[in-house]
Amino acid sequence: MSINWYPGHMARTRRLMLEDLKNVDVVCELADARIPRSSRNPDLDRLAQGRRRLLVLNRADQADPDKTAQWLDFYRARGLTVLATDSQKGGFLPAFTAAARTVCADLIRRNEEKGQAGKTIRLMIVGIPNVGKSSFINRLLGRKSAVAEDRPGVTRKKQWYTLPGGFDFMDTPGMLWPKIDDDETGYCLAFTGTIRDEILDLEDLACRLLVRLERAAPGALEKRYGIAPDASEPYEALCALGRRRGFVVSGGDIDTERMARVLLDEFRGGRLGRITLELPPVQENV
Repeated sequence: MSINWYPGHMARTRRLMLEDLKNVDVVCELADARIPRSSRNPDLDRLAQGRRRLLVLNRADQADPDKTAQWLDFYRARGLTVLATDSQKGGFLPAFTAAARTVCADLIRRNEEKGQAGKTIRLMIVGIPNVGKSSFINRLLGRKSAVAEDRPGVTRKKQWYTLPGGFDFMDTPGMLWPKIDDDETGYCLAFTGTIRDEILDLEDLACRLLVRLERAAPGALEKRYGIAPDASEPYEALCALGRRRGFVVSGGDIDTERMARVLLDEFRGGRLGRITLELPPVQENV
């Protein structure tokens, strides 16, 4: 699955981010807790090299809590400051500002030594499209300020906001890397809606998701649809789900495209349960 989808606004975002990095103290990266590896932009390590970093596993309310805990341990063992957030429920502002202070401990100490205690700390919030960044920001602020829609490419310009406790942060548009060559990464991004459905074969994508769900969350399909389709024959499984949902067209055929859309929408909306598709590398066997 080689995806070469890099809209012009993402190229502009990359250029603007490079220009703005010199004006911020911390780069805060949002990743999707359901796919904590695939949702991290590999270009960011190079673009933000030498900068203070904070990692947030967002959408934790849709991810398996035990697997999220494993990912938190994994990243912390590698020296990253990381926390998990539920951008639907909110309530994570104290944890977020505490994590930012931890990352900036050296800067805060230096400011105090210069007689500049309380000087504003500036953060840049970055992430791939559709990682829940706008909802995350709205929960941080306690009001609806950022446009939040469940589709990629909604936020198109940088915006500055102020948080209590001496923080300013810049929101930036979602940015993918120019070419996704790794099949595993590409499909995970497609499953979660980061890549526009319009450029994908949805029936093929749904069939692949069925296989992945059977391994990552056994029983989830049966709980949701009332049947346990055989994922070893994914297209037949998709047909079985479509028949169960009543998506039968003239001649008795199954509208598999409609069922594919339903399956993807229900996974993305969390209606299949709290599911994480990736495990930390030392434990990954799928």
